[in-house]
Amino acid sequence: MSRIGKLPVLIPSGVTIEVADHSIKVTGPKSTLTRSFPREVKVTQVENEVIIEKKKETDFARAMHGTIRAHIFNMVKGVTEGWVKTLELVGTGYRAEVQGDTLVLSVGYSNQVKMKFPAGVTGKVEKSIVTLESADKELLSLFADNVRGVRPPEPYKGKGIKYVGEVIRRKAGKAAKSAA
Repeated sequence: MSRIGKLPVLIPSGVTIEVADHSIKVTGPKSTLTRSFPREVKVTQVENEVIIEKKKETDFARAMHGTIRAHIFNMVKGVTEGWVKTLELVGTGYRAEVQGDTLVLSVGYSNQVKMKFPAGVTGKVEKSIVTLESADKELLSLFADNVRGVRPPEPYKGKGIKYVGEVIRRKAGKAAKSAA
């Protein structure tokens, strides 16, 4: 039983939603997002709410009920407020800069790593903090994870690219083992 799926998605002022066939289009002040949904789920708009219902009682329909509701909620929040992911570069000499629509990372490799921003994602760099913004949460999270994957934080010194607020579990290391 999906408790999330039963909740309606409230539509704030300035946001329009179009439900057609098996897709939904959310338009707001920041962007326009479109997503398709499976046939087992019915999406309807009633005044300033979007209601998600299951057409059949199958395992797949139950799984998609809450999932589609969460996607629609994320789309509405994205077109009104937007989503932000913040990454931190930890390590001596680790730098990042934005050159046009490309993020250039210097993170200990012999060459710089250049990553082109996907359409809809913007970024800025202040010291060792990379801030990524987008209306599409899924696209933003995927790009932020790809940036983090260039140099994931290592467990001994904590050097690498990590999310701000992420806790890195540290290992004692070789010297601490031999002393015990």
